[in-house]
Amino acid sequence: MVQPAFIEGRYFDILAANPLARALSPRLAAGGNQLRDQFLDPGQQAFHPEWESMTECFVGNLRQAVGTDIDDPRFIELIGELSLASPRFRQLWARHDVRAQTGAPIKMNHPQVGELTLNRERLTINGTDDLMLVVYHPDAGSADAEKLALLASAGLPTRATGSEVRPV
Repeated sequence: MVQPAFIEGRYFDILAANPLARALSPRLAAGGNQLRDQFLDPGQQAFHPEWESMTECFVGNLRQAVGTDIDDPRFIELIGELSLASPRFRQLWARHDVRAQTGAPIKMNHPQVGELTLNRERLTINGTDDLMLVVYHPDAGSADAEKLALLASAGLPTRATGSEVRPV
């Protein structure tokens, strides 16, 4: 895909991510967990200026994704860890909100290109157990599209030919 994209599991584990997703945020790498990152990494609060509303959405979506499968050991471990370590998570978890994550604009403060607003789409991957394809895309022709293109070009592999370095 030419847009930042990654695959996540029902507990927001990142299972795979393309290079542009990782350029957008190193936290969007396989092996990461967005819930842990959002609640336990102070840098994520600075990266996401709408962090409070984003965390509300994550917790409500987690409740929806889990449904009645509350005996799942992975679920118990994650909820326990976040409840102990994050007052914000404890507050939101106690509200018992349930809601679906829908496509929405996401604001970011990227360290290289500055403020960026991208649309987030979550697409169900049929035939899988609760896997989602998440794609971020800018509005066509916007300054955000230019910033994303700059990030994409900065991450291109290069090869040397003579004394110059050119994109592959």
